[in-house]
Amino acid sequence: MPAFDASAYGRSIADIYDATVRELPTERAVERLHELAGDGPVLEFGIGTGRLALPLAARGLGVAGIDGSPEMVEVLRAKPGGEDIAVIVGDFSATTVKGRFGLVLLAANTIYALPSQDDQVRCFRNAAEHLRPGGRFVVEAWVPNLNAFQDGSALRLLSMSEDVVVAEAAQVFPAEQLMRTTKVRMTAEGVRLLPANHRYAWPAELDLMARLAGMELEHRWSDWDGAAFTDASTAHVSVYRL
Repeated sequence: MPAFDASAYGRSIADIYDATVRELPTERAVERLHELAGDGPVLEFGIGTGRLALPLAARGLGVAGIDGSPEMVEVLRAKPGGEDIAVIVGDFSATTVKGRFGLVLLAANTIYALPSQDDQVRCFRNAAEHLRPGGRFVVEAWVPNLNAFQDGSALRLLSMSEDVVVAEAAQVFPAEQLMRTTKVRMTAEGVRLLPANHRYAWPAELDLMARLAGMELEHRWSDWDGAAFTDASTAHVSVYRL
């Protein structure tokens, strides 16, 4: 794997990131997060272009963020309300901000962007250190499925419309729980390659990281609607409480 660069993902995708996440259940996620946050404030690790942070702030919650990509933060700043959100550019597994929060958020599989188990453990500890007593850490991630790979690789169609086709090529390295992916986004304007590296983890492993940081699992759902988490679930929303 290449050396970890917290800014690499955002540098390659910032200008089109919002277009790539239009199908995510943003409105329902914001509703659920607003319920969990109470009076707030909210700290988002990997705040990106503000997909969740801006609507949470519009609901009256104080919001701050950490992101590794100056390019992603620049897109956030250009949006209405973006200048009002305090953001620090840095590695969210170690970077700190002032204050204590009612909720820390790490959405859209971003926990896997950290390159090792040690980094992920540090991230959980960093989240706990930012929470006030009784505060929550919310992690949204996919559930690893190695059955999708043949001889260590996989190719799948992610989405298709008249305007855009997105496919993904992936390689998996089970011994270290690492995955390399490149999304291929094809439009009338041309082809974009969007690479990303992942250090994946199963829900039980994340639960242990939370316990090491002084948190315990409060809820686990399959989605933001609160559907039950089962053997067939392909993703999870996990809520940990300090």
